[in-house]
Amino acid sequence: MAFHLVKSCVRFCPRATALSPAAPVPLRRLQIRFDIIKSNDTTSFAPIRTSPFHYTTGVDKIPPVSSSNSDEGRELVALSDEKLLSQCQMDTYKSSGPGGQHRNKRETAVRLKHLPTGIIAQASEDRSQHQNRASALARLRTLLALKVRNTIDLETYTPPPELLQVLPPKSTIRGSNSGPQIGPNNPKFVLGMQALLDLIFAVEGSVSDAAKKLGLSTGALSRLILSDDSLRQAVNEFRASKGMKPLK
Repeated sequence: MAFHLVKSCVRFCPRATALSPAAPVPLRRLQIRFDIIKSNDTTSFAPIRTSPFHYTTGVDKIPPVSSSNSDEGRELVALSDEKLLSQCQMDTYKSSGPGGQHRNKRETAVRLKHLPTGIIAQASEDRSQHQNRASALARLRTLLALKVRNTIDLETYTPPPELLQVLPPKSTIRGSNSGPQIGPNNPKFVLGMQALLDLIFAVEGSVSDAAKKLGLSTGALSRLILSDDSLRQAVNEFRASKGMKPLK
């Protein structure tokens, strides 16, 4: 990441030749602009500049990866932390940015590259390398759910159990054995999110068609999609590629 520093001095009044109680004091203002420069290999959770001094966290646009095996993508997301980590190349580095006196003294930031898919995630917000590795792994699992698609046969389609768990109780196909609805804060939500995206892609982005397969109204499915920012963004990006309006 590189930053450009732009300095501009703005004079608010003419320079006085001699100071006196009535003479104005020349004022100058330092203006700093930070431009984020991203390479093609940047992490998927990089800062996004929304104003010169305001940053938010978002997800970079990564093209969806089609799985050669119909269930391979689902198996990746369901892997244990140890097995998923074994498929990754891990790099550590000193994170940049504001922080306390102990920041940048040790390589606590972690970058994980999933070798089978090339998807990258990183974490640098904690002083503990162990905690940053856990955060990066959780973000990688979410990115795999968002970007790795499984093949669906709509003629014989039956929603998998992980998808039924994230559906609201009003779904007509959701049985009592599915348990309580799982929300975005539950780690298992990513499995249902991936299965839902598989269906959305299979029906070419049509929320109404997907809702029929799930025993829901179009509005109920839309609210489920909008309940998670990453899911909403993935659905809207795909709908935009099909010339459809975004969900709001």
